[in-house]
Amino acid sequence: MSPQLLAMALAPLLGLFIVSLGNGLLSSITTLRLDAAGASALQIGWVSSAYFIGLALGSFFNDRLILRVGHIRAYSCFASMIAATVLLQGLGSDISAWFVLRLINGWACVGVYLVIESWLLLASDPKSRGRVLAVYMIALYGSGMFGQAAIGLVSGLGDSAPFLIIGTLASLSVMPVVMIPRVTPLVERVDALSPRQLLRVTPTGVMGCFGSGVAIAAVYTLLPLYLKHLGMGLGQVGQMMAWVILGAMVLQYPVGRWSDRQDRQSVLIVLCTACLVLSLVIMALPPSSLGLGAALFLLGGAIFAIYPVAVSHSADRAPAGAVVPMIQGLLLINSLGSALSPLAVGQLMAKVGENGLFWAFALLNLVMLAYFGWCRTQRSAPHAAAPFAAAAQMSPTGVELRVTQDLQAAMDEAAGDVEAASKAA
Repeated sequence: MSPQLLAMALAPLLGLFIVSLGNGLLSSITTLRLDAAGASALQIGWVSSAYFIGLALGSFFNDRLILRVGHIRAYSCFASMIAATVLLQGLGSDISAWFVLRLINGWACVGVYLVIESWLLLASDPKSRGRVLAVYMIALYGSGMFGQAAIGLVSGLGDSAPFLIIGTLASLSVMPVVMIPRVTPLVERVDALSPRQLLRVTPTGVMGCFGSGVAIAAVYTLLPLYLKHLGMGLGQVGQMMAWVILGAMVLQYPVGRWSDRQDRQSVLIVLCTACLVLSLVIMALPPSSLGLGAALFLLGGAIFAIYPVAVSHSADRAPAGAVVPMIQGLLLINSLGSALSPLAVGQLMAKVGENGLFWAFALLNLVMLAYFGWCRTQRSAPHAAAPFAAAAQMSPTGVELRVTQDLQAAMDEAAGDVEAASKAA
């Protein structure tokens, strides 16, 4: 990355890293605190779903605030909302109050991501977007991993300490954005394709993104509960969660390079098979074992890779000019899966015990595996329009970070052909 590009991207990346340190810790702390307060798995699922509902709702509306007041002031507003909701969580553990607070927190978090992603989009050009996205992912997943690893440390400081620390981090994340700005990009709204249109163009992408949303949300919200019910302490829970996030960060690129050389639908089939097998294996492993850590590392890598491979598969099938609205629609479907996941999986855990989490993973991946296999028999494999671009879960208006140089060139070429045809006419 050039010094000029680094200088332009430094403020949003620093803000992202600081606020994500707290967010990576908060999801697990919320689950563990509710469990300690005697909440059922279903109640924990409701509160966890509130965050993802807030993410989905914020994806529709937050860009309006940015257009009205600008990126720097919008970021300050969203970060302040995060700090306030987290600090209020520290005052008690009422289920209804936490549901509302987590809903507002999700709304604010997607606003933060929207500011950062659009900022990075303007700072980069088609030739550097891949590198910018790589740094974005390192900051996002790396901070999440450190946050999970710190669960045991911050929990030992007292009941209110985690919420005070997370709220402080959210407040501090405003400093680099306010003090070292370089550019305040404009955000243009692009309407997503409807679910019916997406199903017609890329049924595999729709299922992959929905299933990925279900799985990833369950990892963040209910896996800490599973580990605690195995008898692990908070420190051990944090270490195991860190292994999951590390797997997501390390294995995504090798899987992506592999998907560039193979039919992406076949890669999705292999990933779902691996998740299915690992889910069954993990239930048979003893707690706190090295084997469990290794299995969670591999499971994290496989689960988190499904989404970008599904998006890349969809981009291979996208008509010229439809890449951005297509991926926006896929993001909303992914958010829907995330919102439903803690509720459905939490209910299953309440009925069959903590192993209900991995039975849900196994069933989900079995369904996706069967669906992908059926889709494979209905359509031939598409030609890869562009190399795989590893992608974190993003807000819709930041989605152009996923459009690689080749895809952008193809879109520009198609636009030129249309303009030439109109002039000839």
